[in-house]
Amino acid sequence: MSMLMVNNEVDFNTFKEMLGLTDGNLASHLKTLEGLGYIEVKKEFIERKPRTTYSRTCEGEQAFKEHLQALEAFIKQATD
Repeated sequence: MSMLMVNNEVDFNTFKEMLGLTDGNLASHLKTLEGLGYIEVKKEFIERKPRTTYSRTCEGEQAFKEHLQALEAFIKQATD
């Protein structure tokens, strides 16, 4: 999700390279995020090659921000 927070969309291969995940592992994570409504998937062909891109939804953006707030609160509590 953090990659999608700073990019409008990210393609499957870029995710794979940046995160160092296998195709299956990455696909599993992306499917979960899609199922939660946090990301949208766009499939197209470019010069006869399939290309899948992902973008965040408003729900996904809100959930990510709430997650960061929870982490910040946890860290603050742990350091007080």
